[in-house]
Amino acid sequence: MAQEYKHILVPVDGSKEAELAFKKAVAVAKRNGKDTELRLLHVVDTRAFQNISSFDTSMVEQVTETAKKTLDKYIDYAKENGVENANYAIEYGAPKTIIARDVPKEMGADLIMIGATGLNAVERILIGSVTEFVTRTAICDVLVVRTDLDNKPIENPKKRRF
Repeated sequence: MAQEYKHILVPVDGSKEAELAFKKAVAVAKRNGKDTELRLLHVVDTRAFQNISSFDTSMVEQVTETAKKTLDKYIDYAKENGVENANYAIEYGAPKTIIARDVPKEMGADLIMIGATGLNAVERILIGSVTEFVTRTAICDVLVVRTDLDNKPIENPKKRRF
């Protein structure tokens, strides 16, 4: 019997990888039936603002508004493609623990679909990627969505030569 996921979490950060993970999650949610919940999650990493001496709340508000516009478009796409139970959340704090533990626990997630890499290359080099942390510590199944170097889906990985 195939595993049916009913509560799918998709972290999105504006990257192509996150968008691809989202589109694949829409397909999975649609296959698993109308009662499947698809929750998009954007985490505003407030640590990024800590070193800015002139920090004010307007910076966080601008980031939040940009995220809302993107998330609204994603929700429209999900609904246009047959996923009625789609919603989103915007959280503030450290993305790793929020994505791997906090939100999945709160929503009862049984699957996290996440892009292989996100926008923050510096963080990947210095402290490790969010995706790597999520795959090691998440409280539910994790599916990592990969792309090739040109940000295109890998259609047949066996054809690749290394």
